Amino acid sequence: MDAREVALLTLNACERQGGWSDGVLKKQLSQAGLDSRDAGLATQLCFGVLQNKLLLDFYLSQFSNTPLKRMEAKVVQLLRIGLYQMLFLTRVPHSAAVNSAVELTRQHCKNPRASGMVNGILRALERSLDRLPTIPNTDKVQYLSTLYSHPNWLVEQWLSELGEEETTRLLAANNAAPPITAQVNTCRISSVALLGRLSDAGVDVQMHPWLKDCLVIRDTGDLERLDSFRDGLFYIQDPASRLAVMAADARPGMRVLDACAAPGGKSFALSAAMGNRGEVLSCDLHPHKKKLMQAGAQRLGLDCMKPQTADATVFRAEWENGFDLVVADVPCSGLGVIRKKPDIRYKDPESLADLPQVQKRILDNVCRYVKPGGVLLYSTCTLLERENRHIVETFLGEHSEFALEAFALPEPVGQVEQGMLTLWPHRHDTDGFFFAKLRRKA
Repeated sequence: MDAREVALLTLNACERQGGWSDGVLKKQLSQAGLDSRDAGLATQLCFGVLQNKLLLDFYLSQFSNTPLKRMEAKVVQLLRIGLYQMLFLTRVPHSAAVNSAVELTRQHCKNPRASGMVNGILRALERSLDRLPTIPNTDKVQYLSTLYSHPNWLVEQWLSELGEEETTRLLAANNAAPPITAQVNTCRISSVALLGRLSDAGVDVQMHPWLKDCLVIRDTGDLERLDSFRDGLFYIQDPASRLAVMAADARPGMRVLDACAAPGGKSFALSAAMGNRGEVLSCDLHPHKKKLMQAGAQRLGLDCMKPQTADATVFRAEWENGFDLVVADVPCSGLGVIRKKPDIRYKDPESLADLPQVQKRILDNVCRYVKPGGVLLYSTCTLLERENRHIVETFLGEHSEFALEAFALPEPVGQVEQGMLTLWPHRHDTDGFFFAKLRRKA
């Protein structure tokens, strides 16, 4: 099995069975046993097709007499994979992109004529790459939706909030490769020392331009193979999550509840910020995620972190008024991490409609665990106001014992006087993220 076949099987499984691309791809790569170079190509093909699916389909539909929706699913995926390589991967010869698509069609598709159709469509596109059809620009929403492969409803949402110029920048950022950022486990090593160790191991690494104790890593291959990873000297986390923890201002000796903690990144950051002194209860609904967090805490040597199984919507009387800090990183639509999980953009918006109710239930419950004078931090990895600012404003209207509190973060963010912040991929080069700091009155 080669990289293109892995990409085909992953994309087909995602579309037909509803799996998320990162999880399905990881399973397929494990089964295929590809080397790091081919695994990288398979990953690039999967993510690239998902990032550009609507654009690819627009061009394919111009060169096919048969509508894509009437084709066998694997045929469509192979057409997308072939065209993606011709449009975006300059190092792949066009002949290799076409020939591999035709051969995989013969191997995997039921219709004996499908390989001829795939060959004909891709060859026609190859001859026309310098004069492809123009995307109609009479409808701005449809134009941006096609060009950047985001559904109309999301484009409309951001156009109304950000305007055309910023929306265009956001859509482009969502289709760009995000940097890999490693947070230094300062309980075990300094940033300078870890930078040296990683460099000596052949890793392309540098200090983050503005976030302390954060490294930017490039072209790494499998990070888990590194001795520094196995020794618990760093963990992978986007700067956005780390900034949320910084706003919460966890300190040594505190008792902290991370109410929706899996996979554990914020709990790791909280524990490190506390110098591994105090207690961080890291809770999740699912027992297997508790085990995942336990393994991470053990690798990092963060024994102040105590993973537990708990439902954030169910009140536990023994925790009432029991924590200096409660972090509620609630389940959300995830539309701030499109650049890392490109298929999230294609979620049915109707399936997201009930999320604000769940978020409010969690916030209404866990706020009771905050000591008088303590802090409640609400956060999401989405950019939808109905899951962010609207939730906080509704909560404050019903809980007069809490008030927003200003906080300071490194530049380019700086002082946040209103106590609520949205981070944007195109502005901050972070995940799209929202958090609000609320202080309970003493």
